[in-house]
Amino acid sequence: MDVAIVVVVSLLAIALHVVLYLLFRRWMDRDLALSFAGDDPGKRDYMLQCLQRAKGTGIRRADLPAWLQREAADYRG
Repeated sequence: MDVAIVVVVSLLAIALHVVLYLLFRRWMDRDLALSFAGDDPGKRDYMLQCLQRAKGTGIRRADLPAWLQREAADYRG
């Protein structure tokens, strides 16, 4: 019984860490996209759409900053 408790608690702790890692990574990507937008509300919406498009097209996370910067430069608002 003690082993089962340790296993369950360990699995729950690992699951919690995975969820937190994924949430933090999502927040960092969102903050990165918004950092290129500045205070312009239209550009903020555009950059969030670009972030969704990047995730949909499979842009690698390492390439995301440069890709978002190019998209921000192409903004016509």
